[in-house]
Amino acid sequence: MIETMSIETVGIETISEHCCFGGIQGFYRHQSKVIGLPMKFSVYRPPLMQHTPQAAMPVLFFLAGLTATEETFMIKAGAQRFAAKHGIMLITPDVSPRDTGIKGATDDWDFGEGAGFYLDATETPWSCNFRMETYIVDELRTIVTDHFAADANRIGIFGHSMGGHGALTLALRHRDIFKSVSAFAPIAAPIKCAWGQKAFARYLGSDEKVWAQHDASALMSQLITPYPSGILLDQGLADKFLTEQLHTHEFAAACKIAHQPLTLEYQADYDHGYYFITSLIEKHLAFHAKTLILQS
Repeated sequence: MIETMSIETVGIETISEHCCFGGIQGFYRHQSKVIGLPMKFSVYRPPLMQHTPQAAMPVLFFLAGLTATEETFMIKAGAQRFAAKHGIMLITPDVSPRDTGIKGATDDWDFGEGAGFYLDATETPWSCNFRMETYIVDELRTIVTDHFAADANRIGIFGHSMGGHGALTLALRHRDIFKSVSAFAPIAAPIKCAWGQKAFARYLGSDEKVWAQHDASALMSQLITPYPSGILLDQGLADKFLTEQLHTHEFAAACKIAHQPLTLEYQADYDHGYYFITSLIEKHLAFHAKTLILQS
């Protein structure tokens, strides 16, 4: 039997809830004050019998890639099995605002709606709604800790492709919030690839010094061991985007400069898709559990 929560009273609409590995997989909608539009997000809560109703669970945010939604990871990755095993809550936001009405917002698959790049835009007209960093770090995090029994002191973050970029940059920019970080095939140096240059120029303007504030490799090179327990990256060698768009080697080089422990594993034969993520998701959940649970 699924135990439901009374969240509608605080303006969170339940779209659907499903029993999954003894826990609850839910999909929700709310009116975002930060974005100025309705936003959707998904939550997987581990089996409730493992926790008292008052227990605060460790929580792991997953940021999905270009064209994905709040459903993509939860449907395709097979992560719930391992989240249930470790007792970790999973959160996935949508990757951008939707139905913005901004001219050109739906013209390209790699920019605009479906491609928020997990930053706060400063250029008009994007700055009105495209504020994904503040949305995730402040608004959605507060919703999760206040209304879904998540532990505010045990939060990790990981992601894929554009979401891998987001996970790395948000972790490095908010080290007081995110205690662990990993990524699958991240856009590791967006200021040096076409995807990043296109998005940053339109969202942030022409100043590349501003761009560097949202580039994981540039950020890492300015720090000293921000995550002493390590960062985990997996990258497929059959990934068609590896050479031109991802630049994983740039992040590895920055980690050496920063004396940051990095486990970077290149996986033969794997491409950029969710078969890659599904194959390695157990390892990433175990990695985060080591910090969020075993070291808590």
